[in-house]
Parts: sequence; C-alpha cells; structure tokens
Amino acid sequence: MKRYIFSIALALVALVASAQIKKPELMVIPSDNWCIANGYYTEVENMGKTEKVPDYKQALQENMGLKLAIAKLNDLMAERQFPLHSLEQAIKNLEQRRMEDHLTTSKAGNELAESPLDEVARMAKCDIILELSWEMKDFGPKHSLSYILEARDAYTGVSIGAASGTGAQSFTADVDVLLEEAIVANMDNFNNRLMDHFTEMQTIGREITLDIKVFANNAAGVDLETEFDGDELVDVIENWLQVNTVQGRFSRQYSSENVANFTQVRIPVYDERGRAIDANGFAKNLSKFLKKEPYNIPSKVLVKGLGRAVIVLGEK
Repeated sequence: MKRYIFSIALALVALVASAQIKKPELMVIPSDNWCIANGYYTEVENMGKTEKVPDYKQALQENMGLKLAIAKLNDLMAERQFPLHSLEQAIKNLEQRRMEDHLTTSKAGNELAESPLDEVARMAKCDIILELSWEMKDFGPKHSLSYILEARDAYTGVSIGAASGTGAQSFTADVDVLLEEAIVANMDNFNNRLMDHFTEMQTIGREITLDIKVFANNAAGVDLETEFDGDELVDVIENWLQVNTVQGRFSRQYSSENVANFTQVRIPVYDERGRAIDANGFAKNLSKFLKKEPYNIPSKVLVKGLGRAVIVLGEK
C-alpha cells in the first residue's frame, strides 16, 4: 500500500514538473508551395526578377479547407500544451499597424523591408513556424490526404524538423478529419524535435543577425573607425556584445569603416520580466548604450523580422 501511494506521489510530482516546463510558442501557416500551387500569391519585382510572394490573407478568406486544416493542427498542438498564435489574427493586427503607420522610413529614406512571413511572425512574436502543405487524392468514392509539416525557427528560418505521410483511404472528404488521421501517428516524434530545439535555445540563446551601418555625412561625424579612449567604435560594439550575448557567442562576419555584420549572435530568450526578446529589442538596447556618454551617437534601428536588425549610426 505504501509503495502504491509513493508511486502516485511520484507521478503527481512528474506531472507538476512537466506542466512547469515552458514550451515554444507556435504559429501554423500554409507553405509557400501550397499557396503558389493554389493561386494564393502576388508577384513582386526584386532586383530585376519577378518573385511569387504568398498571400496568406487571400488564402484564408477563400479556402475553407485551409482554415479547417489550421484549426485542426492548432487543436492537436493545444492538446499537447503548446501555446499557439493565430495567423488570421496576426494578419489583422498587422493591417491595423499599417493603417496607423502607412509608411515608415528613416530620414535618409531607408524603407523597412520584410517578407510577409517576417511581418506576421514579428507581429505574433512566436518561436517556431509550422509550415503545412497537403494534397487530396481520390480513389473512387474514397479519399486520402498526403501532407508535409515542417517546423522552422521563426528568428532564423532554419528548419528544425519535418513530418510527412499519407493517411489511410476514407469515405470522408473533410480536410480536417483526413489531416488528423494522417498526421497523428507522427506527432510525438515531431513534438520532441520542437522541444529539443527550444530547450537548447534556452541554454545557448536565440540566434539573430545584427548589421551596423553608418549614415553618409552624418551630423555626429562618426564611423566605425572613430576612436573612443583608444578603441575604435566597432571594438566598443564588440565589447558590448561580449557582455550582453549568451556566453559571449557571436561572430563578426565583416567590417569596414561604414559597415559591420555580426552573425550567430546569441541573445537571451527572455528578459528579466519573462518577455521574449527579438532582434529589434536587442538592437535597441545597443542603440541606447551608444547614445549615452561618452559616445553620444544617435542611431536608427530598422526592423528586418524577428531575427535580423540593422542599426544605422549618426542620425535618428
């Protein structure tokens, strides 16, 4: 009897401990391939080339199967206690932000440049994006669904893991039912990969990219080779990064008097208040540091998604 009670107590302790483990926040989106294959995209010019850019809003408005598939996948992840963000709500919030600030530029005319995915991910501020593709196949009166589900780090776009498969043939044609039948067998292994990535990230930090640039002929009269107490400004910035990154992890990819590129910059996952930190917030802290004595350097932080920020020195 005592052994039985002890076993129950251990199980309760394990349950409480597992409930306290922080899990990554997720957002489900249709993959680029699915959007383009189904005609939900716009064409934009990028350096002389025409690119097809997914139109998530059109897809959600016109394709009920997509809404059902996302809702079902959200349900499956919620059952496993993953916090979720709504793609549809993120798009609405983004449009509201655009209405309030139709066009944001620096005084030198530098526009903010983000992909649609960067924009919605930054608005939702999730940790992991789940990209979903599927295809229905008909076998007489029966149907089956083949799917690909790929997890990507929302900050870097790096693939974390993927699951794929084809469900058994069924008389139903409901996307959500077929998706659940096809995907449920692979969910545990897939979720384990998500947790392994997130756990590692909390140990060694989130990875971002930080670019430092200098306004030409800026009023502050500085560049990255300007010296302060014998140290060039780029070295001052490196010293700050050494202190403020996780375990001092970062790499200087390239530097000149006007440009410095820092990659593999590992920043804390959360601040002291438990709020998620992104590249923009991290860059703003560096910007505030450089604005103080003895540097007195004004700067502008440009947003390039959750995982990349640009600080332009010399002017606001």
